Amino acid sequence: MSSVLVATLVANPSKTRLSEATLDRAAQALGGVERRRWLDEGVAADLIFTGELQPKRAALEKALADEPVDVIVQPLARRLKRLLVADMDSTLIGQECVDELADVAGVGDRVAAITERAMRGEVAFAPALRERVALLAGLPETVIDDVLRDRIRLNPGARTLVKTMRANGAYVAIVSGGFRQFTRAIRERIGADEDRANTLMIEGGRLTGKVIEPILGQDAKLGALKEIAAAMGLTLGDTLAVGDGANDLPMLEAAGLGVAYRAKPKVAANAHARIGHADLTALIYAQGFARKDFVEG
Repeated sequence: MSSVLVATLVANPSKTRLSEATLDRAAQALGGVERRRWLDEGVAADLIFTGELQPKRAALEKALADEPVDVIVQPLARRLKRLLVADMDSTLIGQECVDELADVAGVGDRVAAITERAMRGEVAFAPALRERVALLAGLPETVIDDVLRDRIRLNPGARTLVKTMRANGAYVAIVSGGFRQFTRAIRERIGADEDRANTLMIEGGRLTGKVIEPILGQDAKLGALKEIAAAMGLTLGDTLAVGDGANDLPMLEAAGLGVAYRAKPKVAANAHARIGHADLTALIYAQGFARKDFVEG
C-alpha cells in the first residue's frame, strides 16, 4: 500500500560529506521525490516521496550500498517520537560493562568471547550472563566505581539525543541486560528519565558471582517498551528503540522505529533501520529535527 514516506540520509562528517550528487542518486533510486531538504548541509537530508516502504527502502539501500551513508526510511506521519527506549552497553556507551569488570578480574578474554556469542544470538542470554558473572566472584565492590570512572565512555551523540528528545517532551528510558550499578550512573550522565537492568549481587563489599533473579533479557526489554508506552497513553507507533544485540531485537521490531546501532549482523538485518556510519545524533535527524534544533549536552 502506497503512503507518504521519508528517507533520511545521514553521513559521518568526520569521514565524508553528503553531496547533492548522492541525493540525486537516491532520488533516482526512489523513482523520484516530491521534495528534499537539508537538515544539516553536507551531513543529513530528508527525501520525501510516495510508495511502499519495504521495496523503496530496499531499492535505496541497494543504490547507496557503496556510500558511507546511513539510510532511514519510514512513514512521514508520526516520525516525531514521544518515547525512547535505549540499550546501554555498546549503544549509549562504547563498552560492555561486564567485559570491563572481567578485564579487571583477569578473565577478560573468556568473558568477552561469551558476550560476543550472546550478542550475536548464538547462545541464550540468561545462562550466558550467569556464566560471565560467575567469573567475577570476589571482585571488590569498589571496582564498579573505578570502571565507571576510568573505562566507561558515552558514545558520540548519546547525551545530545537524550537532551533533544526530552526538551521536546519525550520520555527516555535505559533498558539494559547489563547492571543497575552502571545504568544508574549512565542515566545521570545523559539525563534519562529512568533505567532498568539486572543487579549484581554484593555481599560483604564483594561481588558474589551471582545476579539477582529474574534476569532482565529480551522479553523484559520488549515488556518495558510496551509498559512505558501504555502508561504514557502512547501507541507503539510513537516509540523509538535503539540497540545492538540479539536481546534487543524483539524491542526493535515492536517499536514504531527500531534502530540497530553498530549492531550484530542478525540485528542489523531485522531492524527497521541501521546506523553504521553516523553517531547517535542520526536518531535526532530521523525524527525531522534540523541541526539548529539540537540541544547539546
